[in-house]
Amino acid sequence: MSLSKFFVLSVLHHRPMHGYEIVQAVEKTTNGCCSPTEGTVYPMLNEFEAGGYLSSKREVVQGRERKIYGLTDKGRDAFQTAVAAWLEATDCILAGKATADAVQHSQGRARSP
Repeated sequence: MSLSKFFVLSVLHHRPMHGYEIVQAVEKTTNGCCSPTEGTVYPMLNEFEAGGYLSSKREVVQGRERKIYGLTDKGRDAFQTAVAAWLEATDCILAGKATADAVQHSQGRARSP
């Protein structure tokens, strides 16, 4: 699962939201690291909904009709699976960095008089 999709499921894991609110929440949650556009989020929401990961309902929010998206049980399960996968990937990245740091450190010692 891509990081963008992961972050969308992540913000919806907290509560149901409408599309623009999801865009804002992802940007805020990631401190601007991931700034999806509505043009990328809405197709993703449609894909998640078609796959049974999200459900939606129409509500009036601030005088405007909005489509509110929420995770289904399948969506919550997919999010938990994605969390485990991204944690595993993070562990691999951190292990690689530690190895690279150790090699760099040992090479620095070997060059010292």
